[in-house]
Amino acid sequence: MFNNDFPAFNVNPFNSFLMGGFECADHQNTFGERVDLYQTSGHEIYLEEDYDHLRQLDIKTVREGIRWSVVETKPYQYDWSEVERLIEISQNKNIQIIWDICHFGYPDDLTPLHPMFARRFSSLCQAFILKYRSLVPEGNLIVTPINEVSFISWLGGDVKGTSPYCVGHGWEVKYALMKAYIEGIEMMKAVDTSVRIMVTEPLISIVSNNQADAFSILSAEEKHFEQFQVHDILSGRICPELGGKPEYLDIIGVNFYYNNQWINETHEFLPWAEVPPHPQYRPLHELLESVFLRYGRPFVISETSHPGEDRAKWIRSITAECLSVLKAGLPLLGCCFYPVVDRPDWDDLSDWHHSGIWDIFDTVTLKRVPDSESVAELKEFKRKLNSILVAN
Repeated sequence: MFNNDFPAFNVNPFNSFLMGGFECADHQNTFGERVDLYQTSGHEIYLEEDYDHLRQLDIKTVREGIRWSVVETKPYQYDWSEVERLIEISQNKNIQIIWDICHFGYPDDLTPLHPMFARRFSSLCQAFILKYRSLVPEGNLIVTPINEVSFISWLGGDVKGTSPYCVGHGWEVKYALMKAYIEGIEMMKAVDTSVRIMVTEPLISIVSNNQADAFSILSAEEKHFEQFQVHDILSGRICPELGGKPEYLDIIGVNFYYNNQWINETHEFLPWAEVPPHPQYRPLHELLESVFLRYGRPFVISETSHPGEDRAKWIRSITAECLSVLKAGLPLLGCCFYPVVDRPDWDDLSDWHHSGIWDIFDTVTLKRVPDSESVAELKEFKRKLNSILVAN
């Protein structure tokens, strides 16, 4: 049963079920080079056009990031110029933004293990709320403090893929990020109690290929359930000294991709498109149901896409999964295709993924080229979604 502990929150705050996300990572990549995919993808140049394209598909809610490394180039000094432009244009075009304060990336002088990291981050969070409310005093304000803590703590804490470039310190990085996350929420709510929090974490499934061995099964399950550490810290179930509270676990965003399921022993990805399906591949609706049973909170598919030729097929699969969840009466509030515009690889900026609804083939002009099959599938998604809403 839907958890009614926070009745004021039990209303869908999103302007549209279908959503689009724009790549906004600004971290240091595996080579120590700063990336800025907001610029590299041309979203900075084509911002108004990108929003117009989305509105043509009746997408009125988007995910954007403020890019911490750009906003705070000196401690506690903030340059909000591009954020102000995002706010102004989105308001003019009636586009709702879900804001990432930290997608991937920190200022040059910070890592999650820096003793001032949490204070700097929480101050940034409060400053953002004050800036936003000075321009938009009323209406829903939905914030993701830090995107994919589980992933970024592994990338930077265990495999040296980004700052702080550690091995074997994933838990320490995760703990530090969650300390900042919770302090950031507290500072935001100190000036605006109405702020909504959407946690966005990977939704994965890890299984054992040795189903006859109890130890192997338990080991895989332990790894599988580690994905919920962020949620449990945020809600105060574990690490209560960090100050997590049940109401901080407000809207659960799940980031789900084609390679989010694998075998524990070999790290081999389970194929998603086999017919009949792989016996250990779990359909998305089943994974979503397990999240709802665990927390009883409304949820959003906050990221999903597929690179290359199978992207339209992936959208068709996601459509079927969303419809199944909605028909079951579960509180799925939206589905965000991310990235909605093509983007390059963080570690090789010459390698464009072609996973968006709009491609970029000319890396000089960065002109958007719609993928006709993906556009058609999104329109079909919208048609089927409307038929369900009418029936209900």
